[in-house]
Amino acid sequence: MKVGLVGTGYAAKRRAEALQGDQRAQLFAVSGHTPEATAAFCQTYSVSSFEDWEQLVQSPQIDLVIIATVNKNHGVIARAALEAGKHVVVEYPLSLNLTEAEEIIHLAEKSGKLLHVEHMELLGGLHQAIRQFLPEIGNVFFARYTTINSKRPAPRRWTYNHDLYGFPLTGALSRIHRFTDLFGTVASVICQSRFWEIPETNYYRACLCNAQLRFQNGVIGSITYGKGDTFCRSVRTFELLGDKGTLIFEGEGGMLVRGEEKTPIEVASRRGLFAKDTTMVLDHLLEGKPLYVSPHGSYYALKVADAARQSGKGGYDSL
Repeated sequence: MKVGLVGTGYAAKRRAEALQGDQRAQLFAVSGHTPEATAAFCQTYSVSSFEDWEQLVQSPQIDLVIIATVNKNHGVIARAALEAGKHVVVEYPLSLNLTEAEEIIHLAEKSGKLLHVEHMELLGGLHQAIRQFLPEIGNVFFARYTTINSKRPAPRRWTYNHDLYGFPLTGALSRIHRFTDLFGTVASVICQSRFWEIPETNYYRACLCNAQLRFQNGVIGSITYGKGDTFCRSVRTFELLGDKGTLIFEGEGGMLVRGEEKTPIEVASRRGLFAKDTTMVLDHLLEGKPLYVSPHGSYYALKVADAARQSGKGGYDSL
């Protein structure tokens, strides 16, 4: 299976490595944002290039297009690739526009082509440990997930650009998807956000978002996401409270707490997830094996993220 790759950044490099490790696929060509980055990528991975992504998706030699570029362009490239008869893998989010995302999903279903929106956090050690130990704490009533990434100085990258990255909880959609995968349908969303802007640009030095989700099953979830030079230290914690115990995950480890009893939880490394996701895509296309996530699951998380964005403007939104 010949693969075309759009992007030359971190995710694209991990995809290229995964493809080179699987004899069922060949990384056929790449298209990058700048000639310099594309040339360096092609030299590293011994692959040819197209001048732009439009030429890549139209190539009759390519079977599968993997999209690993700035969030703003995900939707337009995915649509064009499906219209050209290609299978599509795209890093989340599928689109920054909710309507466009829904249209792309319908297009994939109509064309009979694969549309896989990567959500490899669901395959990771943290999520798998939560799933394994969740029954141990009884009926969950509260969950809190905090990820703060201190960057001093803040980089002038697309991930700190309003248009290219999108609303932070949309760009970092995995935070919401963890919750919807664990707890299901969201009844309401309240969100607040703050940005430390760089004057006369579309970039910011830091951002902070906090969303409170109330699920139909009664669980209350709190998601805090921040990054940039405003923060003195990085934090990654996930806490789940149930009527029979508490799960606490911080950094690379976890703890099950039930009264005076404390049980350490080993959390598997996040390494190798790009390879695992890529292998599962090829297993699905070539052997018919099921995937771990559906575009509809990703779309629902995107819908919740968009509700959070709207709530940040008006203070409250109901799904």
